[in-house]
Amino acid sequence: MLFHLFDYLEQQYDFPGASLFQFISFRAALAIIISLIISLLMGGRIIGWIKRRQMLEKQRALGLPGEELKAKTPTMGGILIHMAIILPCLLLADLSNVYIQLMLLSTVWMGTIGFIDDYFKLTRSKAGLSGKYKILGQVVLGGIVGATMLFHSDVVVRVNAEQLAQGHYEVIDTVQVQLERLGDKEELYYVKSTMTNVPFFKGNELDYTDFLWFLGDNAPQWVWLLFIPFVILIVTAVSNAANLTDGIDGLAAGTSAIIGATLGILAYVSGNNILADYLGVLYLPYVGEMTIFIACFLGACIGFLWYNAYPAQVFMGDTGSLALGGIIAAIAIILRKELLIPLLCGIFLAENLSVIIQVSYFKYTKKKYGEGRRIFLMSPLHHHFQKQGMHESKIVSRFWIVGILLAVLTIITLKIR
Repeated sequence: MLFHLFDYLEQQYDFPGASLFQFISFRAALAIIISLIISLLMGGRIIGWIKRRQMLEKQRALGLPGEELKAKTPTMGGILIHMAIILPCLLLADLSNVYIQLMLLSTVWMGTIGFIDDYFKLTRSKAGLSGKYKILGQVVLGGIVGATMLFHSDVVVRVNAEQLAQGHYEVIDTVQVQLERLGDKEELYYVKSTMTNVPFFKGNELDYTDFLWFLGDNAPQWVWLLFIPFVILIVTAVSNAANLTDGIDGLAAGTSAIIGATLGILAYVSGNNILADYLGVLYLPYVGEMTIFIACFLGACIGFLWYNAYPAQVFMGDTGSLALGGIIAAIAIILRKELLIPLLCGIFLAENLSVIIQVSYFKYTKKKYGEGRRIFLMSPLHHHFQKQGMHESKIVSRFWIVGILLAVLTIITLKIR
């Protein structure tokens, strides 16, 4: 809203200082500040409101150290995360941008599913919302994100004449761009494409239509059969993995902040004509505005840690964790960096795999030997280390360190061809 207001004031009245709001870097910095202020000012009030309504964590008999201290801790604190994301985004982002609209929808959508799940756990059953309904909600969101990426006219990629000749692209617009490395102007094209960034490939680019090579010129017409299910898989997997990671104080919020900061860098680079060309990543018109949303996301995660760091004053619940995963997945898809998720979200992946491996091995050994056996002392992975006697604050700190390492490696891979 402020973005549109100051844009109007600059255009109509040449209002002093209004031009600052045209700079993504300025609005991103302001977004982090406002998001943090909202978190810090509203956190205590939200926690008090949750306590008054008796929305408290129930004790789980898992045999973990300190679990009795976590009983009756306010949950559903993800409400605070949503406030700290949505309010500054509404104030500072260009609300006409399709990517901002898609991210606001994703945030509200996944937050609503998580809220219903938490509410049912507190009022009806410990199991919460039925798993099939949660999956259905994730599938619908994945379908919306995938369809938007395929069919919306503003979702385009910039290519040069050589790339245009090699692919089967629908040209949306033609632009003259001054490229620093070329020293002169070049005619470039905004096209509809399922191209994405992936390391180790020539030019770090891969098009999903390449997997449908046998269809020839008809591949772009049928690529949705591959692309949309893949997007659904990503949204579902990452949101559930983030949910599994939210098991000890500060782990999910801190890990999400690290991932968010990395995606923020990638968004800024991908939306900057000169930087994208210099670093050899896809230039995505209009995607620079995503930096504002990611700044709100980063500020919300860090602000939530004020209350969620050990010993936690509030838990985010599925209201927060499902939304964090869904947001991260949607951002990666929009930035066309979804193939980097296994590396960037390595903590989420390890937590998810630990559960899959544990359950699969238990069922296999029970069928073969008549008694189920375990690989980990307990899953998800962070509980395995708790069972070994490691304090949860140390587990969280070490997971964060690994997360930072993975984030740096993710950025480095974009230069590996």
